[in-house]
Parts: sequence; C-alpha cells; structure tokens
Amino acid sequence: MDKDTFLNRKTTLNLEGQLLDLSTPSVMGIVNITPDSFFSASCTANIEQALLKTESLLQEGARFIDIGGYSSRPGAQEVSQAEEIDRVVPVIEAISKTFSQAVISIDTFRASVAKSSIAAGAHIVNDISGGELDDEMFATVASLNVPYILMHMKGTPQTMQQQSQYENVTLEVVDYLEKKIARLRQLGVKDIILDPGFGFAKNQAHNFKLLQELEDLHIFGLPLLVGVSRKGMVHKTLGITPDQALNGTTVLNTIALLKGAKILRVHDVREAKECITLIHQMQQP
Repeated sequence: MDKDTFLNRKTTLNLEGQLLDLSTPSVMGIVNITPDSFFSASCTANIEQALLKTESLLQEGARFIDIGGYSSRPGAQEVSQAEEIDRVVPVIEAISKTFSQAVISIDTFRASVAKSSIAAGAHIVNDISGGELDDEMFATVASLNVPYILMHMKGTPQTMQQQSQYENVTLEVVDYLEKKIARLRQLGVKDIILDPGFGFAKNQAHNFKLLQELEDLHIFGLPLLVGVSRKGMVHKTLGITPDQALNGTTVLNTIALLKGAKILRVHDVREAKECITLIHQMQQP
C-alpha cells in the first residue's frame, strides 16, 4: 500500500469518460424492486412507481439511484437469477431513458445481473458480498470497466447474522477490504468505493465500534459509502420501528460525514442532503 495514500484520497469516479467529483459528499437514494424490504416505503411494485420514486429522490438532491431486486435484509427469501434480472433491467432502462442525469447503481451480488444492468444503463455495481457469492463478479466488473462498491459481509443474507463473531471488527474489516482491493487492482478495476457493511454479519456493538473507528478505513485512500438508513443499529438501539428511525438515522449520518464518508446511502434523501449542507458549511475556513 502506498505510504502517501492517506494524503492522496481519491475523490472522483469515472463514469463512461465523465468524472464525478466526490470532494463534497453525495447522497444515494434507494429504490427497491422487491416486495420484502425491511422498510416498506422504499419498495416499488412496477416501472411507473419506480419512476415516480426516482423523480422524488432526484428532486430532493440524490446524485445516485441504487436499484435492487434482491432484498438483503436478515433472513430474506431467495430470489432466482432470472427473476432478479426481470425485476431490475426494465426499471434501469426506464430510469436511464427518463432521467439522464441520474447515476444508477445496481445492488446485486450476481455477475450476470451486474452485466445485464450495466447494458441496460446502470453505471456502478454495488455488491454486498464483496465478490464472495459469485466467483465471476470481480472479472465481470473489470471487463465492464465501471466503478465497484466493495462491501464487507460474511455469509449470505440468509445466514449472515449467525456469523457476527469478531476479535476486533474494524481490524477484520480492514484486512478483508485490503485483500479484496488487491485482487480488484490486479484485474484492472480502477474505481473502488468502500462500504464497511453496517448491519451485515455485525451485531449492535460491532456496528457502533465500526462507526466509531470509521476513519481507519481512510488508510486505503478510497471513497467511503455509509449505509445506516433506518437499520437495526438505529431502531433496535432506540426501541422503535424502522418507520420511526429517521431522526436516529440523521444523527448517525452526521457522525459518518464528520468521519469522512463521501456517499450516504439512504431512504430519505432530503434529510441526508441537509446533513451534508450543514456539515459543509461548518467546515468552511
């Protein structure tokens, strides 16, 4: 690892020859094409609903739209590869055609879904499994020459909560990411975004320890994505429901920004955008 990495953090993404600047943090809005997300308000049942949801997210200030056709909530039901493609590809095509300014990421751990989605108009692959659930994912991303969101997780959405054992969660996440980054670089992947994977194979203590030590991930000099929106680390800690977890989400998003997060993946874009604006104002010389 380059000793100057910390001082030379990467703040741009190459999107088909256009550079996207992340020196000021951005918001990623969530559009789920699933019936079983843990937060039902993020779900859309058809293309028309997805377009309306996307329009709303963009109007509120989202820079990225994250499309998912496979729920990754703990214990989520299995979805076939064909069904996942059938869910997401028509939506990506419609969003790409209707909202040319939208930067679309496809939330999938399957290489074939990633490939079909990029062909349909998506720009980024967001893989919750870090390549662990499909041996072809890294090579596929390299061949597509698109940015890749590398997340830490153990197991699968069905088994991950049984694998939340760590001696030191931050060190183990850093070690995991270091090995994955080396492999991606070897294959020629240029743009990597890191996601520590809050809530994925981590209990509440792990989640908060990882947030407390989030700066440690800057060792790689890569942009950090944080996704804590309405998750269990908010609503379980507070003894409320996901529907009531917006205020807690805003608190944790603010902490993440102060610790250097460059992308907030959220259900509630306007509030996240307000966090970014206020933190940016505070940090002005």
